[in-house]
Amino acid sequence: MSRNNFSAERLRANMNSQTRVRCPWVDLGKPDYIEYHDTEWGVPIYDDRTIFEFLTLESAQAGLSWYAVLRKRDNYRKAFANFVPEKIAGFGERHVRALLRNPGIIRNRQKIEAAINNARKFLEVQNEFGSFADYIWRFVGGKPIVHKIKTKKDYPVSSPESDALCKDLRQRGFKFVGSIVCYAHMQATGMVNDHLVNCFRRREIIDTYSKD
Repeated sequence: MSRNNFSAERLRANMNSQTRVRCPWVDLGKPDYIEYHDTEWGVPIYDDRTIFEFLTLESAQAGLSWYAVLRKRDNYRKAFANFVPEKIAGFGERHVRALLRNPGIIRNRQKIEAAINNARKFLEVQNEFGSFADYIWRFVGGKPIVHKIKTKKDYPVSSPESDALCKDLRQRGFKFVGSIVCYAHMQATGMVNDHLVNCFRRREIIDTYSKD
């Protein structure tokens, strides 16, 4: 099922509804943040290109707010070849210099070089496991971990699973993949369902997307 399975009418209804309960990190004054929460965050992903997109964006987020990166997402897609790892793996110094001049992305040389490095390592994992999805979902036993988050303070920033993923990725040569980054990736890609217990999306995702 498509990640953006909501019709425009349903999305507008969700955004305008006064009765919808959403996760406490969502800024209700930012429609694009609401849309991300309502259509993407926590939905299980098994598509390698999308997994790579989130891994790249979360690595770029390190030390920043997620919204700061989310606002630049379209710019990143243009600058980083729509997150096709085969293309990014071929980037050289000329590309790095061009990216450092691009005001639409986070102009940090280490993060830019990490994205290129990670694309190459991503392809190595694909070759080894058949797909990156097959590799990464092993860290949660192949299906989402569903947490019972009741308040904002209940959100973990890491877990034993993200620690293990972080350790393995680093051993494989990935960069900017600390356990906190890995956990954020697991939340975004539905490896863990961290929607608030009374958030309307929690049950929708469990009922619609989770594997048996």
